[in-house]
Formats: sequence, structure tokens, C-alpha cells
Amino acid sequence: MGCATLNLVGGASVLKLNGKTRGISSPKPFLSFVQPIRPGRINGVGTSPLTCGAYKPRPCISLCARTIAGACEEERVTVLVIGGGGREHALCYALKRSPTCDAVFCAPGNVGISNSGVATCISDLDIFDSSAVISFCHKWGVGLVVVGPEAPLVAGLVNDLLKAGIYAFGPSSEAAALEGSKNFMKTLCDKYGIPTAKYQTFTDPSAAKEYIKEQGVPIVVKADGLAAGKGVIVAMTLDEALEAVDSMLVNDAFGSAGCRVVIEEYLEGEEVSFFALVDGENAIPLESAQDHKRVGDGDTGPNTGGMGAYSPAPILTKELQDLVMKSIIFPTVKGMSAEGCKFVGVLYAGLMIEKKSGLPKLIEYNVRFGDPECQVLMVRLESDLARILLAACKGQLSEVSLKWSAGSAMVVVMASKGYPGPYEKGSVIANLDEAENVAPSVVVFHAGTALDSDGNLIAVGGRVLGVTAKGKDLKEAQERAYQGVEQINWPGGFYRRDIGWRALALLKNNFVTSG
Repeated sequence: MGCATLNLVGGASVLKLNGKTRGISSPKPFLSFVQPIRPGRINGVGTSPLTCGAYKPRPCISLCARTIAGACEEERVTVLVIGGGGREHALCYALKRSPTCDAVFCAPGNVGISNSGVATCISDLDIFDSSAVISFCHKWGVGLVVVGPEAPLVAGLVNDLLKAGIYAFGPSSEAAALEGSKNFMKTLCDKYGIPTAKYQTFTDPSAAKEYIKEQGVPIVVKADGLAAGKGVIVAMTLDEALEAVDSMLVNDAFGSAGCRVVIEEYLEGEEVSFFALVDGENAIPLESAQDHKRVGDGDTGPNTGGMGAYSPAPILTKELQDLVMKSIIFPTVKGMSAEGCKFVGVLYAGLMIEKKSGLPKLIEYNVRFGDPECQVLMVRLESDLARILLAACKGQLSEVSLKWSAGSAMVVVMASKGYPGPYEKGSVIANLDEAENVAPSVVVFHAGTALDSDGNLIAVGGRVLGVTAKGKDLKEAQERAYQGVEQINWPGGFYRRDIGWRALALLKNNFVTSG
């Protein structure tokens, strides 16, 4: 069955379904007409308002209203977001504001997503059970699934959704190897001339240690597979490097993810995040963003999943962005297509702007929106996110453009004390409403929260909250974000007090130089 198209001319309407025309007479306005229609079932398949029940070919959840002038309104869709962290909260926040998005579900979601009303959370849906996810989509007429975390992508959720005829934004399991295997990514770089750090891959600890001694320190030791963001050791001493090899190849610190290691040269410079939407053949850049990986002020201490971020990133000039697209993103997209695993989704490139050359090199790929970079990007996005993601799924990115708010955005992550090491769960958090009302544009995204038996908001994760704000410039965004942070009463948490310091120093220096 194909797609239902509703053609309206005044109060007289025509419903075209599979090429057959049926007349409909409705004196009511268009929205009043469609609102009472509820999800139902056709041939055992769930449908949303004016949605075709059969899913071959791919679902065409379309509502096309033709006026007398012949203009066609945007396609509408119900969206399911997979995941339950701060990234997914931000995605739901942006989708809720999308004019073409009828409804947003999130599985499993979190208490912040649910309480904010940006999505209906489905906490008992097993996101690693593809058949359960597909069944849910059919039942509720979901026409687009947006997969947030990397693990379901690598496990093949998108493969199964596509086989079921459901649009899914995210790469197949084969294409997700760009993140799932650092060796795969490095091999692709070698084959297609993508600039990256010099490296070697090892499964034998003795050979790995010998290579380290030959190369000298500092040097970087990486677990090949997914290690929850903890599988990268920047070793500044020989003992640290050799210990990292033992922990991965001998002591199985990361299980199967560490059964092979990638050892690469240490690059000196400034890290920056670069995001591009990809539809298999085309790619368009998102706004620039930069996060702070280290846990302590002044970028000190161990690496984390990210303690804060800001957008745009002043270091990523228009010239550099163009160079990244030309030398890194486009060759990757073309290379993946040539290898028989077209990439659809977000390419999140971790780059190093080398100090000695000023040129970008690829450190790693993630195959989903970054966290916390996603938070600052979503509050700045003014385009219809649902329409854009659907266009990527259909191979139509060349037909869309992105619009961003002027100024800057910043997110400050509040984490449980002890993170990224062991931390206690269950500490009570208060005054979130006050935080969101203390200054214009402050939004608190939840990453690791829950409600206790008394209804108190408690911390249940390492990174727990992302206090996000916009401003006319980076300084104002920073001031507003920290005003929000300071309102929150959470003795069991901590945060960095200098998010954005490098960018502010660069902007100040540029101002002095130009002045």
C-alpha cells in the first residue's frame, strides 16, 4: 500500500490512496478535520493519522495538503528516539519544536524528558530487542526512529528497522564500525587518504610494548572496540603506556573491546568536534561545537564523556570547516559507499587542529550526536529537525538547508562526586525550576536522574545534568549557564567552573590583535 495524499480545495476534499480517488466533504478547517483521527490498524499494522498501513515500500507517512495555489504542505511524522541521556533529551526538545513532527516517543527516556513534556517516555521498551521496537513502531504509527547511543547502532537496530520498512536515522551495523572499531576507521583513512595520526594495531602485548619503546612517549593507547568512552589512554610516560597495554591485552580491562589495541602518535594542538549529517552520498555540516573532556578546571585530570561544551567553536573558522569537509568528511562518505556500506546518520569527527601545521587531523569517529555537544547544537537549531532527519533517511539532504540562531550556546555538565571514577547514587537534587527561570534561555537537560520513593529527584549516573543557555555571544551564554548551575541545590554533585575558557581567551586575543 502506498501513501495517502489529502488534496484540499476549500471545504471539498479528495483522498487519494493507491491511485484511487475518494471524495470527502468537510466544512471544518483542515486541522479540525484531521485531529479526531486516531491511530488504528490496517491488516494488523498500526497506523498514525492518514498513514498507510503497509510498510513496503518504505513508509510514506505523508500528509500533503494542496491548496488552490497548488502548494504542498510538509510531510508529517511521529518519531521514536532511542536512548535515555542528555543527548536524547536535547533531541526530543528539538523534535518537539519541529513543525512536521506530530508526536515524540523516547525509549527508555528519563524523568527529565518525561516531566518536561517534550516526549512520551516508554521505559519498558527493550531497545536491544529489534522485534519489540518494530512492533511498537507499527502499533503507534512511528514513521521515523532516531537512534541516539552507539551500542544499539553497532548491534544492528537500524538494519532491522530498515528491513521492516521503517525509516531509521543512524548507520547500519556495518557502517557503525567507524566507531565500533578504531582499526576499521584507521584502515579506511589509509585507503582513502584521510589525514590521521600515524598508528599500528596489535593483539600481542610484547609486540605492542616494543613498538611503544621504538616510538617513545607521549603516545596514545586505544582499545579497538567500544569501551564506554574509557578506552583511550594518553600516556605521558613509558610506564603509563606499558601499563595501558597490560590492562587491555593481558588483564582484559575492557573485555572483548580491548582484545586488540591501536597505538598512535600523540598529536599536540586543540581538539574540536565536527558534525555532519550524511544521507549515504551527500553530507552537510552542522554548526561547530567544542567540548571539554578533562574532569578538572584548566583541562586537567582524567578524561570523561564531556564536562561541558559550547557552540560555535571560534577555532573552527569557515576556511577550516571547508577543509574538514573536503579532506575528511567527503572522502569518508565516498569511501564508505565504495566499501559497500553507505553511511546514513551523523558523522561526529573528533579532530585535532595540529599546533605545528594548523591543519586538522582525524582522531576518531563517533556515529551519533555527541554528548554534551548535542545539547548546544539543538538549542541553536532553528530548522525543522524531523524534516531534516527524514531527508537524510531518504537520500535527499541536497534538498534541505540548516538555519541556526545567532550568538552562542553553552552547556555546563553537573556530575556526581567521584566521577569519572566510582560515585554514589541516590543523592537528592533540588531547585531545577529556579535554575531554568534565573536567566533567559536556560534549559536543564537530564542525563542520569530518577525519582525516589518519596518523589525526590535523585542522581543515578556519573554525568547527571546539562545546564544549557544561549546568549548574544559566548560570554553571555557562559554567564547564563553558570547562573543556572548556581541555583541548583545538589551537595552530591560537582562541575567545572571554566567551560569555554580556551574559546574566550582566543576571542580576546583576536580582538586585541585586530584592535
